[in-house]
Amino acid sequence: MEVTTKQLRTQPGRIISQANSGQIITVTYRGKPRAKIVPIANKSNIIMDGQEDELFGIWKDRKDLKDVGQYVRNLRKGRKL
Repeated sequence: MEVTTKQLRTQPGRIISQANSGQIITVTYRGKPRAKIVPIANKSNIIMDGQEDELFGIWKDRKDLKDVGQYVRNLRKGRKL
């Protein structure tokens, strides 16, 4: 099934339900394929080869960061004028 980016914006529920039923959906932009929406069959598809997503827990091994939330808040303080 192919959908345009406009259809994806205006009919996301219909498109997600199609993917949920097992269809692979190609998203096109100006007539060219740009992305695919594929169904997730079960949780084992989310974690590949026993590995977690590489971005999940990206700061977990940082010894210098006791509180990640506080670290991010301090970074954002510099943005205020």
